Amino acid sequence: MATYEEIYGKRVKDFDSDPTLDSSYEGQVWYNSGSGTLKSVVAFDSWVSSTSMNTGRNAGGGGGTTTATFHSFGLTGPGSPNKTGITEEYNGSGWSTGGTANTARYNLGVTGLLTAGLAAGGIDGASNQTLVEEYNGTSWSEVNDMPAAMRQNNLFGIQTAAVQAGGNGVPNFLTTCTLYDGTNWTSTGALTTGRNSAAQGAGTQTAGLLSGGNFPPVGTATEEFNGSTWSTGGALNTARYGMFGGGSQTSAIAAGGYNGSATTNTTELYDGSSWSTSPATLATARYGGGSSCNTSSNSGLIAHGGFGPSYSALTEEFNKSINTFTAAAWASGGSGNTARYGVGGAGIQTAALAIGGESPRTGKTEAYNGTSWSEVNDLNTARNQLASVGTQTAALAFGGEVPGPSAVNESWDGTSWSEVNDLNNSIRDSRGFGNQTAAVNVAGFGPPGSSTYKTATETWDGTNWSNAPNSLPTATSQHRAFGTSTAGVVCGGLNPPYFTDTAATYEWNGSSWTTSGNLSEAKAQMYDGMGTQTDGLISGGMSASPDGSSPVKFTTTEGYDGTSWSTRPNMALARQSGSGLGTNSSASAGLAAFGYSTTAVTNTEEFTGVTETATASTLTTS
Repeated sequence: MATYEEIYGKRVKDFDSDPTLDSSYEGQVWYNSGSGTLKSVVAFDSWVSSTSMNTGRNAGGGGGTTTATFHSFGLTGPGSPNKTGITEEYNGSGWSTGGTANTARYNLGVTGLLTAGLAAGGIDGASNQTLVEEYNGTSWSEVNDMPAAMRQNNLFGIQTAAVQAGGNGVPNFLTTCTLYDGTNWTSTGALTTGRNSAAQGAGTQTAGLLSGGNFPPVGTATEEFNGSTWSTGGALNTARYGMFGGGSQTSAIAAGGYNGSATTNTTELYDGSSWSTSPATLATARYGGGSSCNTSSNSGLIAHGGFGPSYSALTEEFNKSINTFTAAAWASGGSGNTARYGVGGAGIQTAALAIGGESPRTGKTEAYNGTSWSEVNDLNTARNQLASVGTQTAALAFGGEVPGPSAVNESWDGTSWSEVNDLNNSIRDSRGFGNQTAAVNVAGFGPPGSSTYKTATETWDGTNWSNAPNSLPTATSQHRAFGTSTAGVVCGGLNPPYFTDTAATYEWNGSSWTTSGNLSEAKAQMYDGMGTQTDGLISGGMSASPDGSSPVKFTTTEGYDGTSWSTRPNMALARQSGSGLGTNSSASAGLAAFGYSTTAVTNTEEFTGVTETATASTLTTS
């Protein structure tokens, strides 16, 4: 009998504990002498929930890869009046709004990449369409029509080399196949079996795959395409249509779908000859959404789709990996001792401070250890609507309302507050970023009126504040900020006149401001950002009508990548004006505490980004 070394080319190593695991350990075997077990690392299939789209829908489509996706078109509610051409883009973490298509429609074919997408056919509610549009990552443009009008059509490939096969037209279950070269459509060999609503096709124009669909009845048949003709491939194990799919001809995936009587969460993988049922199932059974899996079946993304009467915004990612993936999420933390809002903050998720606040105005300071809050020494000057930076043992709190805008500046040494040199400008509802020895304070409300908007930027060198020659481009208050003293971000807030919400974002390079991508919606009084200029996060906040009445409070969270904002998982409680805390190194762990919902609250929520953990499996004999 051959030995493991002869088969694999390596000996079984002996460790007294499991090694630090990474992809290099896949397939390797070792003996853990500490536990007396033989172990290995093997890849396994999994679906993990990700951030939902902004707009729920079904009967749309998508393309791209797991980290660069576009999804567009579909129905946002029952019937054709709810057809949409809205496009959303996914960056691997969350969704942002892209360009809107010229013609809203649904039940169409969509394929391609984020910067080179293709959409063909569909129905606008009145008639089947021949319309074809191309997406460049920003906007859609109409190009040459398909030869025949159809809906529920099957499209795969890339923008300059796509395949259109089958669909619902004249007759209902088409066998016709056409090729697109980026300009024109050309007929080629027909499908063996006419069908519509197959799995989103896999592969390329010269090595493609189409599986399942509505024939009728609902079918399992798979056909492979070689660039000119179709031949029979291995049948699906579960008959269905409207599946999510993608990959290549030799490494494809088909997930979800409708079997004629119910939605399914089943996932199947294709190896070039046959389909096998994966142990991984969708968290939510559904059909008729969009897929983004243009390389292989090892990774992919699906979003939206229908289940029952719903129009889903749900997103799930598929991975075949040695790692266990845990989705980003907010979780409840320990409650504070004193309910308040207009709070300052400093520190990280496991070592934080909540500083001052209202109502009534207070100097109370509380410290968080990752589990619970405890009261520590108060500010010398009770304040609300203040700005702050730093850590749990080295913080700075400046400005605020005492009442009226204040220039007071206090330093925290881990035990007590002491007054240090004041700001040059009395201010409230400003925001700061940086640390105790190098900080920036930006804009806010100041004299002569209590609601006079300011643009002033001040920098702190550990001893004194200096007025920066370059102020924020727009007078702003109740905005939020994160980053370092040489790479900071300011976003949202109010602009004149009073209660005019803004979505504007500005970046600071240590001496001047530049305009960047807007938040997805205008808002103010969010929880302070965490992270860096290229990896930041803000959450919650409010948007008010021009007269200041009827504020809408948010649970929404947005992430910033240095250029644009995209969605992240929502907080549980809609609120504003609390203490947002995190590191200046990443947005993977943060805290949102206190604030105002329908009243002042003590709630704490903790944010954790996506995590990956490699796990060793114990080998046994049977």
